[in-house]
Amino acid sequence: MNKPIISIIVAMDEARGIGKNNALMWKIPGELARFKEITMGHPIIMGRKTFESIGRVLPGRTNIIITRDPEYKVDGAVVVNSLEEGLKKAQEEGLSRHSGEQRDTRIDSGQARMTELEIFIIGGGQIFEQALPLTDRLYLTIVKGDFGADVFFPEYEKVFTKQIEKEDRTVDKYEFSFVTLER
Repeated sequence: MNKPIISIIVAMDEARGIGKNNALMWKIPGELARFKEITMGHPIIMGRKTFESIGRVLPGRTNIIITRDPEYKVDGAVVVNSLEEGLKKAQEEGLSRHSGEQRDTRIDSGQARMTELEIFIIGGGQIFEQALPLTDRLYLTIVKGDFGADVFFPEYEKVFTKQIEKEDRTVDKYEFSFVTLER
């Protein structure tokens, strides 16, 4: 069994701020569409607060929610008590969806092609901090400026030095870059 790729996908400002008052600090047209396109068909892992800020199970993906509350339940999602348990469940779900060696097949959305199992960590701050040492790839949206966040992404710049992709954009009042990095 191949080791899955563990990826983090996150939007942050230049101060590595990722949220304020348990919410996103901007609504950039196209940014959520990119998130959907990249994560569709893949398991996604998030903390309870991130799930509650989203407000629903995201379709077309196995939603795995980490919480310390043993009574917490969400219809249509897998609830676990640790990142390690979440990664194990994600790998089981991903492999069962793609049945062993037949992993180069179309997936639910009919849009994405999967050649390897990729698991996405989507937030929040505590989960990112725990996951970063285990992560292979970062999909970043870096928004120019400092938005006064109260939650921050951990330092990553010294470890994730291989740039795979970078695309600069300006939409409405926002200047930002889509950046993909690997160790």
